[in-house]
Amino acid sequence: MINIYKKADDSLQEISSIEKDCWINAIQPNFVELNEISKVLDIPEEFLTDPLDIDERPRIEIEDEHILIILRIPFYDKEHPQNPYSTIPLGIVLSEETIITICSIETEIINTFLDRKIKNFSLKNREKFIFLIFLRTAILYLKYLKQISNMTNDFEKELQVSMKNQELIKLMDLEKSLVYFSTSLRANEIMIGRLAASKKFKISSDDRDLLEDVWVEYRQAIEMANVYSNILSSMLNAFSSLISNKLNSVMKFLASVTLVLMLPTLVASIYGMNIPLPMQESPYAFIFTMTISIILAGTAAAIFLRKK
Repeated sequence: MINIYKKADDSLQEISSIEKDCWINAIQPNFVELNEISKVLDIPEEFLTDPLDIDERPRIEIEDEHILIILRIPFYDKEHPQNPYSTIPLGIVLSEETIITICSIETEIINTFLDRKIKNFSLKNREKFIFLIFLRTAILYLKYLKQISNMTNDFEKELQVSMKNQELIKLMDLEKSLVYFSTSLRANEIMIGRLAASKKFKISSDDRDLLEDVWVEYRQAIEMANVYSNILSSMLNAFSSLISNKLNSVMKFLASVTLVLMLPTLVASIYGMNIPLPMQESPYAFIFTMTISIILAGTAAAIFLRKK
C-alpha cells in the first residue's frame, strides 16, 4: 500500500500523484508499486526493496542524488506473546524533491506523523523530518524498555512466590528482546553519526540542536538497554542458583529419609533370615526388633536434625 502526502497550511493532506516536496509512505508495497516509483523518480530499485528485508542492518547508501537510510525501529507484536518485542528495518529514501519511507509493517513511528501528533515538521526541510523520525524512534525504544522493565518486575514477584519454568522462559524471551534492542540501538547510533558527517547531507544550525536531542535520547536508550540487560542476566543467574539450591535441599532431605528408613529395614532383614537368631522363640521378639529399629531410626534422625 502506497500513500502520498503533502504539507499545506500546517496540515498533512493525502494527494493522488507525486508532486514536489511530497512524502511517499509505502507499507508492505508490492513489486509493481515499487517498480513504478523507481521509474517515475529514477531511483535505484534496490533502494526500495532492501528495507523490506527483515534482516537488513542500519546503513547509509548514496548514489547520485539519492540517499538511502535504513533504520532499525522497535516493534511490538501482539500475535507473538512469547517474544513480542523485536526490531524491524525502516527505509528512508531521499530524492531531489521527495521523501520516501518504506516498511514491511505499519509502525507507530510513522503513525505519529499521520495522526498529526507531530506538527512542527515540514516536508521541505527533509533533514529535520528525518531527525524527527530518528527522535520518535528513540522515544519508542525508551517506551518499550520501560514496559520490559515493568514486565521483569512482575515476573520476579511471581518467581519469588513459586519457581516455575514458565516465568523463567518469559524472562529469557525478554532478555532476547533486550539483545535485539541493544544491537539495533548501537547500529542506529553509528549510522546517524555517519549521516551527520556526510557531505551529501546538509544540516542547518537549527537542525543541529535537534540532532543533539537525538543523540541524547539514543545514548539514554542504549544505557537503559544495557542496564536492563545486565539486571535481567543477573536475575536469571540468581534464580538458577536458587533452583539449584532448592534441588540440592530436596535431594539432601530425600537422602536423609532414605538413610533413616534403611536402619529399620536392616534390622528387619536380619531378623527375617531363615537361620537361628537370638530371642526367636521369645514372645517379645517382635517388640525387641521394633524397639531396636525405632531407636536406630530416631538416633539417625536426631543426628541429621542436629547437623541441619
